Amino acid sequence: MGGAALYHLKEVRLQTDQYPTRNHYPFNIEVLRQTRSFSFSSPVTFFIGENGSGKSTLLEAIARRCNIHIWSGAENTRVDPNPYEQMFFLYLDVQWTDGIVPGSFFSSQIFRNFAQLVEMWEADNPGQIDYFGGKSFLTQSHGQSILSFFKSRYKMKGLYLLDEPETALSPRSQVELMRLLRGVSATGQAQFIIATHSPILLAFPGSVIYTFDHIPAQAIRYQDTEHYQVYKDFMENPGQFLGED
Repeated sequence: MGGAALYHLKEVRLQTDQYPTRNHYPFNIEVLRQTRSFSFSSPVTFFIGENGSGKSTLLEAIARRCNIHIWSGAENTRVDPNPYEQMFFLYLDVQWTDGIVPGSFFSSQIFRNFAQLVEMWEADNPGQIDYFGGKSFLTQSHGQSILSFFKSRYKMKGLYLLDEPETALSPRSQVELMRLLRGVSATGQAQFIIATHSPILLAFPGSVIYTFDHIPAQAIRYQDTEHYQVYKDFMENPGQFLGED
């Protein structure tokens, strides 16, 4: 990577001794109770783990703690509301390398809502869509619109948090996303933290991978991840997964 590496977010510390409860989500997630900090020494960091392990919970809390807006749709009525659900970010301490930077939070689950908002902005004030590649997100496939958004947004200096971006991306599109990440991170302007299940994205050169399946969370080599091992074993002998000799 040319020039001095620039990682905007240096460290996130979890103030576990100040948690208001141990019995309610997200304060009852064991890995978030036993892990004290996460250091960021690469322009691309991955969070991995089983569903419910806490990786997306921490990712969203980092966004809120860093004043990064999370787009959302209409709030649904909850039968059993949890007063602690949106409080986790209050118990994070973040350390910056070069001061606070802007950023964005991406989740394919809420991207459609954002795409519709952009469409309304364009209808009300033509020309707004030029900032997002010049083509309506809603006229493209879900995967194409996501890549268009990435290509326009990640040109700017900032901290970018992505929650399972591979959900709507084909394997080829995931490789294209990797190329994009490599290009923009090499400028020293963009830093990425990504929660993912994708063995393709996890192969990003020089990235740091934190597994939430270990308590406390710890860095792990790509070849030691279950994602790599399962896919490798399957490709070499798919029959074994179907109970065939």
